[in-house]
Amino acid sequence: MVKSRIAAVDVGNDALKGNFGKLENELYIPNVIAPDLEDRPVIGIEELDQKDVLENIHIRVHSPALDENNIIYRVGNLATKTSNSEELDPGSSKSEEDQTLIMLFAALALDAVSTDDFMEKNGVTDATYTLGTGLPLREVKEGKDVGYRSQLLGSVHQVEFLVTPKHQGKKVNIKFDEVKVYPEGFAAYVNLIMDNDLKVINKELIDKQILIQDIGGLSTDIAVIRNRNVDDDKAQGFNLGVSESLEAIREEIRSKHGVELDSRRDVVDIITRKNDRHHIMVKGSRTNVHDITDHILLELAKKEYRFLRNVWAKNSQSEICYFVGGGSAVLKDYIKALNNKLDGYNIEFFEDENESIWMMANAYYKLICDFIQKAEKGSKKEEKVTSKAK
Repeated sequence: MVKSRIAAVDVGNDALKGNFGKLENELYIPNVIAPDLEDRPVIGIEELDQKDVLENIHIRVHSPALDENNIIYRVGNLATKTSNSEELDPGSSKSEEDQTLIMLFAALALDAVSTDDFMEKNGVTDATYTLGTGLPLREVKEGKDVGYRSQLLGSVHQVEFLVTPKHQGKKVNIKFDEVKVYPEGFAAYVNLIMDNDLKVINKELIDKQILIQDIGGLSTDIAVIRNRNVDDDKAQGFNLGVSESLEAIREEIRSKHGVELDSRRDVVDIITRKNDRHHIMVKGSRTNVHDITDHILLELAKKEYRFLRNVWAKNSQSEICYFVGGGSAVLKDYIKALNNKLDGYNIEFFEDENESIWMMANAYYKLICDFIQKAEKGSKKEEKVTSKAK
């Protein structure tokens, strides 16, 4: 029997976050790709294997699910160093972008060559996964999860490592035993009420009507949870995330200070890091850019707060709203200030920004483990019935 390994992957606009196996392997890769040449130049190629793998992901991807097939890419931090790097555009659908699949396949391939669950033979690793992942509520409501799932199932997706430390020349054939695609808002709810051992925590939340506002890079979803399920009719998705604001900050820094930041990831770092927050180096001098970040992020926070106000007005019996996602970590202080000044809703942020950023990947892990456990129980029951019939 082919061994299937658990993968729980959140392909966020800012970065991919993934949990693999029994949580023994985590991956965090900035969601940036760049088309590239097969033989990319490397200074000190002899020392390639001494370099950090995650800083040097260079792959060829072959999959029938891709619109542009058999293309070579730099992925993650390596892609940010080129002039032709690509990040997801505002208004795009995660389920319909090649970039989402390229990031997913790259992460699975990196895990596959790092685990003992799969054997390598003649430089080729055949890897089978049971995948838990998710899409914005808006896309799930439009039925795009069905097409996304079918693209992954029933095909072999190959990743070939090119000029990548430790893995140069290796190929990984990826198959999926099962793919579960969850609405992101519901996943966040599951993470709030269930621990890693699938035991219920925060019991007081189970029967409450709550809102979950997930602010991502390209979109914002507000899930209305009642009777332990997402209310499909009440849930709303908006084509607004933090990406456009991050690009605006990047552009204003370029025009005002002449500093070229590699990607939106650099802007997020400037806004959220613990030391020297809102500062950049200009010609070797530490320079405050709070005036730029402040007015742009405040405008975005006002729009996000308006979404909350409108949804809460239509769901007046809601008891609390949890803000999750990478965008919430960026806008937390602004939204809190607006709420204190205006309506005073019962809202909650995760003080640990890492917890908010990893919430979706952790939730998919819990959901896919729960699915596997139930499937195994069902299989055992079926075996008992069959043996009794004999």
